[in-house]
Amino acid sequence: MSRPPQLLLAGILLSVFLTGCANKPTETPPAVQPANTPAAGKAQAGKKITVCLLPKKKGIPYFTSCAKGAEEAAKELGNVNLIYDGPTDGSAEKSASLIEQWTLKGVDVIAVSPNDPEVLAPAMTKAREKGVHLLTWDADAKPDTREFLVNQATPKEIGYTLVDTMAKDLGGEGAQGEVAIITATVTAANQNEWMKYMKERLPKYPGLKLVATKPSNEDQKLAFSVAQDLMKAYPNLKGLFAISSVAFPAAAEAVKQAGKAGKVLVTGLATPNDMRAYVKDGTVKSVILWNTVDLGYLTVQTARAVVDGTLTKESKTLKAGRLGERRIEGDNVLLGNILVFTKENIDEYEF
Repeated sequence: MSRPPQLLLAGILLSVFLTGCANKPTETPPAVQPANTPAAGKAQAGKKITVCLLPKKKGIPYFTSCAKGAEEAAKELGNVNLIYDGPTDGSAEKSASLIEQWTLKGVDVIAVSPNDPEVLAPAMTKAREKGVHLLTWDADAKPDTREFLVNQATPKEIGYTLVDTMAKDLGGEGAQGEVAIITATVTAANQNEWMKYMKERLPKYPGLKLVATKPSNEDQKLAFSVAQDLMKAYPNLKGLFAISSVAFPAAAEAVKQAGKAGKVLVTGLATPNDMRAYVKDGTVKSVILWNTVDLGYLTVQTARAVVDGTLTKESKTLKAGRLGERRIEGDNVLLGNILVFTKENIDEYEF
């Protein structure tokens, strides 16, 4: 029996269609653009992104104030979902675990303040391989594990300022006496860099003799004990550099309780709120830092620019919201403006 004309036509068309599909060469899918290239950034410009901010240790005032600035930037930009989390005990292993978790969730940017660059390097490297943008802030890691460092100031500026300030507080160019350093941990890359430049600067003041460098493991009780031990071991000690925001108030308290305020001067890095009482009572003459709120703010602004592709290795400046243009040196986005808080100006700052 002959087929109806409609069925005959449909059969011919189906045959042509199937033949065309069989003979069509397989198309190669377009290459996936790595997430850390400018081209990929432009494709993502303006989209809502998730930025994870990882401090060395969650819960201490220094990093809490950084988080405040980060939240301000995220709110101002309007297209940034900010996650702020970190270990409350400063564990590098826990920091690495958080990086791994965020990578699995497919976040856009992870900004890390590394407490131990060696421990964090594998997790950071894997995150980059998965297309996550990696930044460091406050402290650095190996350059191949991140794209940019959001740097409060250069290590040289910080190291030199610490020594110059101690010398000034001890009487200027002719300052005399033994001095010691209390640092955070032996693996703190940023503080090791600062100490390198502190030692480079000390010969400018031949009357100052560095007698010891001791870690405090970001533990206030340990920092207090270390300061006590140093004063006992070196009866002629005239100055203590406490170069972590945890160690500084602890060292100042140890000097105060020992009845040596004014006899052993303490200077270092901490928030003005933590050191205000010690400055007011004369235990501390000078506190060195930067605007930590601004550091957190700049980190989120940098994260947004990296995703958008407006910040590249060739960039010389970054437009950073209320901070205006910030200078870029190599792969460092610089906050700049080291602050020295004294009895005369410390009440002007609230962080």
